[in-house]
Amino acid sequence: MLQKSLIKISWKSILQPWQEVDWWLFILPVGLTVFGGVMIRSTELNYGWTDWRQHWIVGGVGLTLALGLARIRYEYLARWHWVIYAITNLSLLAVIFIGTSALGAQRWITIGSFNVQPSEFAKLGVIITLAAMLQANPHPTILSVARVLAVVGVPWGLIFIQPDLGTSLVFGAIALGMLYWGNVNAGWLMLLCSPIVSAILFNAFFSNWLISVALFWVLLMGVIAWYTLPWSWMGSLGAIVINLVSGELGHILWGLLKDYQKDRIILFLNPDKDPLGGGYHLIQSRIAIGAGQLWGRGLNQGTQTQLNFIPEQHTDFIFSAIGEELGFMGSLFLLVAFWLICLRLLIIAQNAKDDFGSLLAVGVLSMLVFQVVVNIGMTIGLAPVTGIPLPWVSYARSGMLTNFMAIGLVQSVSNYRQRVKY
Repeated sequence: MLQKSLIKISWKSILQPWQEVDWWLFILPVGLTVFGGVMIRSTELNYGWTDWRQHWIVGGVGLTLALGLARIRYEYLARWHWVIYAITNLSLLAVIFIGTSALGAQRWITIGSFNVQPSEFAKLGVIITLAAMLQANPHPTILSVARVLAVVGVPWGLIFIQPDLGTSLVFGAIALGMLYWGNVNAGWLMLLCSPIVSAILFNAFFSNWLISVALFWVLLMGVIAWYTLPWSWMGSLGAIVINLVSGELGHILWGLLKDYQKDRIILFLNPDKDPLGGGYHLIQSRIAIGAGQLWGRGLNQGTQTQLNFIPEQHTDFIFSAIGEELGFMGSLFLLVAFWLICLRLLIIAQNAKDDFGSLLAVGVLSMLVFQVVVNIGMTIGLAPVTGIPLPWVSYARSGMLTNFMAIGLVQSVSNYRQRVKY
């Protein structure tokens, strides 16, 4: 009798109904999934493809996973974060040895007829691991920040060499967002990003005024290091030297990128330089979005969309179909939906009962914000083409499951924000 009572209490401590979940955080992603399927169908009308059906099926599976995760106590993940981290890296290593190649990259593992992209699920693994690490260090030191960066660096490197530049950038956004929320000094975060900025400023364009800006940036980092690092003189000098060296190393790092990655980085600034090659996507995307004007040409009526002027439109460039066929108002509706999702995530982060839950929510928030901004930015010519899908809207099966699972974890934080009473 006592054993049965203990089992009952144990299950009650692990599972509880969806009493405190944020239902808007379910409704909005489901609405975006349905909306995405409609737009994917529009891009495929003249080709007989049925990706839109798979999009909805995978969305249904993802919603089921999210509902299940919302009932499970998220705190248990903190105990297993190193196991989760190990599984994450092992899956990325498996891609190197048994992965499937497509479009010049080896990113997938084929299981039956389904291609799994471990780098997508790795985002969740890193979010869980960093949340547990930062919770254990409520007052971060430079050493603890270095440990966090080392932990992120392993999966980041495994993804970068696939090569998958877009997804590797998402890991950087997740790390920065969670470090900021984890009370890391903002000056340290600026110093952390400063070598990348210096590499760009010293090498993007050779002009006197930009060199002056780069030198000012280096001196500014020296000042920030002086006031934020524990060793004023050495820290300031080190920051200046590292940024100057980074400017020179920019040439070497540039040489490590694949040719198509270089084109993606350069051509968004001037796509007309190669209108029939690397700049073709961007030119056609801007034409399509501009043609939509205020109300759009109408669903299934966009000329750029229906005549397939834009490659990969059902995946990376789905926003161009929305802009052309639904116009500014349809695009605005989409942006408002994403804004509401981010708002709900921020509210849950603020009201979480512990730092681990709050950091989980912020990690998911950082991941989604970066993906939305970069995806939409690249379709309108404000960001390089990086191959990042639009969450819940683009056709991306592994990405869809990852996004729904992420929402499920945050819903668990919301569902258990009050302690369970026995």
